[in-house]
Amino acid sequence: MHHHHDHHHCKTPEPHAHSHHSHAPKDYGRIFAFGIILNIVFVIIEALYGWYAHSLALLADAGHNLSDVLGLLLAWSAFWLAQRKGNTQHTYGWRKASILAALINSMLLLVAMGAMAWEAIQRLQQPQIIESVTLIWVAACGVVINGFTAWLFMRDSEHDINLRGAFLHMAGDALVSVGVIITGVLYYYYQWSWLDPVMSLIIAMIIIIGTWHLLQQSLNLSLDGVPEHIKLTEVQQFLLQQNHVKAVHDLHIWALSSSEVALTAHLVVNEFPQDDKLLHIISDELEHHFGIQHSTLQIVQQPLKNACY
Repeated sequence: MHHHHDHHHCKTPEPHAHSHHSHAPKDYGRIFAFGIILNIVFVIIEALYGWYAHSLALLADAGHNLSDVLGLLLAWSAFWLAQRKGNTQHTYGWRKASILAALINSMLLLVAMGAMAWEAIQRLQQPQIIESVTLIWVAACGVVINGFTAWLFMRDSEHDINLRGAFLHMAGDALVSVGVIITGVLYYYYQWSWLDPVMSLIIAMIIIIGTWHLLQQSLNLSLDGVPEHIKLTEVQQFLLQQNHVKAVHDLHIWALSSSEVALTAHLVVNEFPQDDKLLHIISDELEHHFGIQHSTLQIVQQPLKNACY
């Protein structure tokens, strides 16, 4: 006989007392909707003015802001999907959607920047005259809109890579707009035709560097890798220190969603505990120390034959 114990039967994520992992269904629905509408309006204005002012930096920024709207829509739908309850078909619900969204979001951003860089290189060969005053005003609006949207996502972006994707996207944009303002001001005084494309290349590089880490993280979690903030060896040490535990087999740690972590393990004990106390202590500790909310522990006296290791 072996005991099976699942700490939080995977129902809806419970609000946790400690702040390390705030489950954030709070106002994100509204924040996403707000960010999306603001950005769509801005894209339309910016594209019209970019076309009117012959500015590649503005048009590139509008294209990039459009990829932003897509990124936000993606993050929003994933966020909404992740809230849905599990069923017999998807026992974990759709939580993984939030990880996939972060992955697609980072890829979108990299593709958008690649396209912008390519266009800038073409532009260096055929310089154009730009309307710098228009450029400065439109870009200033961009700084305000993107900066504000980024700020809305900043608080939880540390713990949730889906929200981090949204935050990076917006912060990256605010940065692009700052670059566009500098371009406009310098162009106004010096009329250097290479400024517009060179600035867009610099911006593209900065954003590619910033997004690279998000791409790595989301790829790791999509492949059921151990989340960055958790060291598997530390968890293993912790389990081995518990009373009666002789060995730990088949320890798996992976991300259920962009903000929740699960663990399964076989604990080999020298004698069966009389009650569940050990399991409750371990799962509470796993949650408080490591931020692992879903632990399923199997207690055995003889290691199981089908364990992975």
